[in-house]
Amino acid sequence: MNSPGQPSPGTVILQVGKLNFAYPDQPPLVTDWSASIGSGITLLHGDTGSGKSTLVRVMAGALRASGDLTLAGARLADDRVTYQQDVFFCDPVTDAFDQVTARACTELLIGGDARFNPARWQTLIDGFALAPHLDKPMYMLSTGSKRKVGLAAALASGRPLTLLDEPVGALDAASTRCLWRTLADLASQPDRAIVIASSERIDQVPLMGTIEMNRL
Repeated sequence: MNSPGQPSPGTVILQVGKLNFAYPDQPPLVTDWSASIGSGITLLHGDTGSGKSTLVRVMAGALRASGDLTLAGARLADDRVTYQQDVFFCDPVTDAFDQVTARACTELLIGGDARFNPARWQTLIDGFALAPHLDKPMYMLSTGSKRKVGLAAALASGRPLTLLDEPVGALDAASTRCLWRTLADLASQPDRAIVIASSERIDQVPLMGTIEMNRL
């Protein structure tokens, strides 16, 4: 059985070594945290406000922390460009893409991903009922539709690490079923790790392990 905070890896995708992070004048979010995150799906679980979103951004390389993060052989401290090319993360609340269409947003998100799967993306566009919205500016889309644009790109990505922050937020029931169905299909990929930050437990897909925020 996997111990909390220390999932047993299949193929190790992300190696975390003595990671430390704290906001100025705040208690540490993580202290000397080490873990091997392997292929498959890992749940990052914690209550609202526990720091899950912050830790996801640290793993994405979007927030600087002390310690080591090595993704598919690329150490963040030594080669930030290569590291970040191997991770897919789209902030679900960002407004950075508001002035471009959903289609253009997707092209920006998947830039440089030679292993992107267009057929899977099209299946997700259909499953998320996004086709009528692809040529609309992102600012015209609902919160749920914006989130689905990012999820479709993320799940069709071929990058070694995909980070999903509360992916079911604002999704309708049909889109949620499409999300779980796709994740279940991706769970056995040997060269890909998907980390899902969620305040809810997940039993819809097979998990490789669970990281508990309150034990880091």
